[in-house]
Formats: sequence, C-alpha cells, structure tokens
Amino acid sequence: MILGKVIGSVVATQKDPSLVGKKLMLVKAIDLEDNILEPFVVAVDVVGVGVGEKVLVVNGSSARMTDETKERSIDSIIVAKVDSIQIGC
Repeated sequence: MILGKVIGSVVATQKDPSLVGKKLMLVKAIDLEDNILEPFVVAVDVVGVGVGEKVLVVNGSSARMTDETKERSIDSIIVAKVDSIQIGC
C-alpha cells in the first residue's frame, strides 16, 4: 500500500467500458511528515474522497480484488481515506 494525497482528478470522455462510471483521481505519494514525493498514480476512487485528502492506494493485482474492480483494466485503486496516523515506539 502507498500513503498518498489526492492532488486532482482526471476526466476521460473516451475510455475502456470497464472504467465507465469510475471516478479517476491523481494521487501523489507522501511521507510521514506530509511531504509530497515524486511518484504519482491515477487511481480509481471507490471510497468517495476529494482533493487534498490522505488516502491508501493499492497497485497491481491487488487493485482488482474488490467487488467494484474485479476483472476490470485497473492498476491502482484508492481503498481507504486516512483519518489519522499514529506512530509509537
């Protein structure tokens, strides 16, 4: 999983039929101090997040294991909205 921040959305009027009705979001990885890192992904949003929110993203075959994404041409999916992070020793 990748900890990330939603930085925008993608609109595609022509796409594979398996993506019709799916919300596409731009997500950049972040570190534990909320610093934005270089890699980014376009991820399918199945939890209903917005720009500026922290999220967890899964990639690859794990992205096709939910009921909404099974057997679809999807490589990245937002699986959770992050409310808080606690770090302890």
